[in-house]
Formats: sequence, C-alpha cells, structure tokens
Amino acid sequence: QVQLVESGGGLVQAGGSLRLSCAASGLTFSNYAMGWFRQVPGKEREFVAAIRRSVYNTYYADSVKGRFTISRDNAIYTVYLQMNSLKPEDTAVYFCAATGIFTTNLIITQAWDYWGQGTQVTVSS
Repeated sequence: QVQLVESGGGLVQAGGSLRLSCAASGLTFSNYAMGWFRQVPGKEREFVAAIRRSVYNTYYADSVKGRFTISRDNAIYTVYLQMNSLKPEDTAVYFCAATGIFTTNLIITQAWDYWGQGTQVTVSS
C-alpha cells in the first residue's frame, strides 16, 4: 500500500521560509518521479514543482520559479519543497504526488498515480 505523508506546513509571515517534506512508503522510491501541487478552496489543484528519478531533472511553475526548490533523498524515501520569499498568494494546501509512468506532461494531475493527504501553508501579509 503506497503512502505519501506530508509535513512541515504552518503559518509564516510574507518573506519567510518553510520546508515541506513528504515521506513515501510502499513503493520503490527511486523508480518514481515526485511532485508538489497546491490547492485553494474553489480552485483546481495546480502544479508547483516536480523532480524526475534523476535529481538533476526538476520543473517548476512560473509562479514559484526562483523561490521554491524541490529535492529528493532516495536513501530515506523523502522529497522536499524548500519555499523561500513566501507570498500571501502561496497560501494553499500543498499535496505530494508520485508517478511511476514516464510522461512529458507532469503539470497535469492525471499524470500522477498517488497523492498525500496535504499540508496547510498559510502566508500572512
């Protein structure tokens, strides 16, 4: 049974930083691309960042490029999202996702096989 468990969310002031973690189990972690999405009430879940099996292949939404960094540690089955220079518009529930299928279109939710339960990030102005 695959499980993805996010942690590290919370309340932070604008300009601050947070690091999200996602611990995976029940899969061969190194065989999966990992990603982060976020969602606010009334809106669709949107792509934030992804990292392929190779740690050198990373992708970011334009809205977070230069502020967020995705990384992974295959030894401990964990993916991270370092979020710097946070803005109020970054407020959302952040979800971790995993996919074992190679796809060039990682920004769509349909590309992902497994999801975590989400962690709330709130950025105050």
